[in-house]
Amino acid sequence: MTKIVETVTRNIIFISKATPGDDEFVLWLAPRLEAAGYIVFADVLSLEPGDRWRKQVTGTLQNKAIKMLLCCRDSSLDKDGVQEEIGIALDLVKELDDPRFIIPLRLENFKKIFGIGELQWINFVGSWANGLHELLETLETQGVPCSTIPVINRDWESYRNRLAIKVEDAPEVLTSNWLRIASIPDIIRYFQPTGSINHALMENACRQGPFPSAIHLRGFFSFMSLDEVQRAFANVGRFEVHSEHKLLEFIAVGSTAPTMHPREAQNMITSMFRQSWESFCRSRGLYEYAFSQQLGFHVSENQMPLKKRISWGKQDQRRNSMLRNSAGGKVWQYGVSANSSFWPFPHFKIKSRVLFAELVGKTTGKVFDDPDQQHRLRRSICKGWRNKAWHGRLMAFLELLSEESQYIELLLSGSASIKIDATPLLVTSPVTTILADVMADDAEEQDLTTLGNFHLEENE
Repeated sequence: MTKIVETVTRNIIFISKATPGDDEFVLWLAPRLEAAGYIVFADVLSLEPGDRWRKQVTGTLQNKAIKMLLCCRDSSLDKDGVQEEIGIALDLVKELDDPRFIIPLRLENFKKIFGIGELQWINFVGSWANGLHELLETLETQGVPCSTIPVINRDWESYRNRLAIKVEDAPEVLTSNWLRIASIPDIIRYFQPTGSINHALMENACRQGPFPSAIHLRGFFSFMSLDEVQRAFANVGRFEVHSEHKLLEFIAVGSTAPTMHPREAQNMITSMFRQSWESFCRSRGLYEYAFSQQLGFHVSENQMPLKKRISWGKQDQRRNSMLRNSAGGKVWQYGVSANSSFWPFPHFKIKSRVLFAELVGKTTGKVFDDPDQQHRLRRSICKGWRNKAWHGRLMAFLELLSEESQYIELLLSGSASIKIDATPLLVTSPVTTILADVMADDAEEQDLTTLGNFHLEENE
């Protein structure tokens, strides 16, 4: 009698992960691998109701996996289930004679552990997209089979539906991140020199002047009066008012004398408004930090100590929030960036920022100058902040800027300014999310556990 030997095809990429810490990453990664033609197993996706969970996971890894992707951060590698899967995978390295069977995916800096300490990892810190690109190249180089007709697991949608937040057919008032511009100057002026001048000196005077000015052709636009211009540009030469323009009309249609198209006019005014915002923040003593595309302004140690609360809100509904605190041996400092827009109406759009620095004793040390490190810290420390915490910080920050005034005034000249509301616009959603309000109105972080799973980085 001939014995029939059943062969098992190994064609599955097995993702070893911690639940729920790595769920967000795996939900992002797995369908992208499937879109590239690979077959993926991850417990969050692949187990059906009634499956014997541990047996199914172990059997897939032992009998069907061609590679194991290992989610690497200390909190994941410390899990008993992940350590068990590493042990099985190390046996498969020998059984399959594949020293590259385990592919570590570096999600955070992690301490080396026995068995995988010398393996080369793929870096997902700072950019998941770059990590995915490197991973796909690695899988292709190692000859992992993939299909030319990719199949996306149909259980994705059902999984998301199980986690979806239910909504109620009732309106809900929400707070936006828009600050309405309550008033702007009526007129902007175009100045030209009355004689020959050094154009480089004029450009430098526009950059270094007390108020925003924008070079255009032989002259510049400004909200200053002629007397203010003569004083500010005294070392450059004499100037005259070439033309005056109604600001809203200028933004809408541009200018014919001098020639400027509407889009160019809008961009120029937006830039001048942003410069005015930045000058205002500097005058308040905020700490300035250059992000990739915008300047952020943050509450500094000179303005308030760590853990101090700022009161905000209406008199009968006062709340309080912290704008500076420490977590995981680092100092976090709340701040914002702002840009103006004229559609659908004039407003400033505020973007919340968090900046991290060293904690030296009980004082703030040097701000970390590595953008990737700032990114990692935001992802770890801030991921535990609830929406109510972010809202409270924004409201407290605006309270600090406005000094309890109804408006924040941004100077464009000695006689012209922008007034913006000190409280964000309210919007009404047609539906309400059914979500328990588990955070008290004036609650704040009480310990590190409410700030997410923060871990000290090995090399810092």
